[in-house]
Amino acid sequence: MSEETTAVTDQEIEVQMPKPVGYRLLIALPQIEETFNEMGIVKSERTMYEEQLMTVTGVVLDMGEQAYADKERFPNGPWCKQGDFVVFRANSGTRIRVNGVEYRLMNDDSIEAVVADPRGITRA
Repeated sequence: MSEETTAVTDQEIEVQMPKPVGYRLLIALPQIEETFNEMGIVKSERTMYEEQLMTVTGVVLDMGEQAYADKERFPNGPWCKQGDFVVFRANSGTRIRVNGVEYRLMNDDSIEAVVADPRGITRA
């Protein structure tokens, strides 16, 4: 098959993306670099998998209709909004893949911080 027939269009990906329900958020995870910094040493598949699994940052893509709606739990309003870079616990949420890209569905109260620039933030 040619690349044209196997390529997935943006429209097809959009249809495949899950819509979070209730109080859940859809988080896009950062793409893992295939090499170690400027050394150029290629990471093993296992190393890349572990880095993806243990990531603690992402960007909020979508929010369920009840996210941050509980006024008792969130008296000051939402902790984050679509487009925010956020920090959460490693292994948080439900891990899903859409066309090879990993995303997480997580509860609204799983967000621990909002950051302006997530580059350089890693799990300690």
